[in-house]
Amino acid sequence: MTVRTMFFIISGVSLLLSTTLGLIWPPIWWLLLLIIPLVALGIYDISQHRHALLRNYPVIGHMRYVLESIRPEIQQYFVESNTDGQPISLEFRSLVYQRAKGVRDTRPFGTQFDVYHDGYEWITHSISPHPVVDHHPRVLFGEQTCAKPYLASPLNISAMSFGALSQNAIMALNKGAKIDDFAHNTGEGGITPYHLKYGGDLIWQIGTGYFGCRSKEGKFDPRLFVKNARKDVVKMIEIKLSQGAKPGHGGILPAAKVTAEIAEIRNVPIGKDVISPPAHSAFSNPTELLFFVKKLRDLSGGKPVGFKLCIGSKIEFLSLCKAMLETGITPDFITIDGSEGGTGAAPIEMTNSVGTPLREGLAFVHNALTGCGIRNKVRLIASGKALSAFHIVRLLALGADTVNSARAMMFALGCIQSRNCNNDHCPTGVATQNPARFQALDVDDKAQRVANYHNAMIVNLVELLAAAGMEHLEQVKPHHIYRRISGPKIKHYGELYTFLKTDALLNENQLPEDWKMNWDLATADTW
Repeated sequence: MTVRTMFFIISGVSLLLSTTLGLIWPPIWWLLLLIIPLVALGIYDISQHRHALLRNYPVIGHMRYVLESIRPEIQQYFVESNTDGQPISLEFRSLVYQRAKGVRDTRPFGTQFDVYHDGYEWITHSISPHPVVDHHPRVLFGEQTCAKPYLASPLNISAMSFGALSQNAIMALNKGAKIDDFAHNTGEGGITPYHLKYGGDLIWQIGTGYFGCRSKEGKFDPRLFVKNARKDVVKMIEIKLSQGAKPGHGGILPAAKVTAEIAEIRNVPIGKDVISPPAHSAFSNPTELLFFVKKLRDLSGGKPVGFKLCIGSKIEFLSLCKAMLETGITPDFITIDGSEGGTGAAPIEMTNSVGTPLREGLAFVHNALTGCGIRNKVRLIASGKALSAFHIVRLLALGADTVNSARAMMFALGCIQSRNCNNDHCPTGVATQNPARFQALDVDDKAQRVANYHNAMIVNLVELLAAAGMEHLEQVKPHHIYRRISGPKIKHYGELYTFLKTDALLNENQLPEDWKMNWDLATADTW
């Protein structure tokens, strides 16, 4: 029996006694019997370290756990589904919590999904499953171009900046990455002391504000870049072109979260909205971007450099591909963000109506690079609502080499989706700069939860591969994932998506008709 359960029992018994005694004793006595257990519970809540919500909201915060405990019975009434008919908000959030806490995550009574719902997806298993042979799969980045290539986990922490997240949240994420040996993307807010304290591997993201390598005029500063990029913990550098949550719009950090410390780290005014420019000033066309990639690779001492974007105009990405062919310069990786990606602050229109969803964007990029004959030179990272091992596998089937997750890592930290990220009132201390709130988040406890979640995901990922008769990540192909189209009609990804042959875009006879117009309009020297 947990201490929390014991307090609930004591409070319940006291309430029953106070009601009974209230019939014969003066009101003051039964009021004391009711108040004392609640005071005791409040003292316990404030002093414990496992639940930031209870430290910030003693006693009343228990209502959230009461509702959570009865979720299986009420879930059918509160399911928020995505396009494949699989519940995201409750089922998978619960899955993350359980894996982060290291508790049993198996399910009774079979699947809770509607397997006959149009859009339902599954992976084909093998009659002869393989034993797991690689318990710790890794993917090498920068093998062909870098003096310091990076061996990455299949699952890493997606970009979330200090400022959007609290210092305790950043430290917990980084320490979790250190414990289970995976990578932590800094977000565009720059490298801070909280990213460095525990020595977890970093992917340093550089956005249009150039935070961490920003001159007084807001331009790219090579000297400051070298100072940060050559830190041992920085393993890769990512140039942020756009993000799925608000593509075509610069990053937003509301004034309420711009503290003196953040203003100093980012070299911006205190107490004012920090809105990054929508576009970079260091380059203005595809060819210049690739030369910038090479410049950063050289300045960093030979570390893998790539860029992140949400696919918008296909012509613009094909222009990038033509620039790669003309210059001979390829990024070491491209991160494809889906329009379903989340953020702490974004205009409604940008969130709901702009950008290509991840799976369509990923398949397009994979095809474009394959059609240009350069897919083997560029790693692909997929980012967007990946919370389970199956989510990872279906992205691998569409061409991803590794996957980034932000939402799941926030759940592992204790995020309850209160949607107060943009007003600095986060109840769990994850997305706030208010010390009274973020100090309730215990770094050591949450770091272990982040590590637990990552470890469980990799365990389940390799078990899925083994069940499907595979031993390695690169064996996952489109035909392994099926989707119900309508009624009894089903198709695998190889039938749903068109996959180009190597060099197909370079051969007039093989150039698909639906690619021809965009390919002909693309040029290496303009977007």
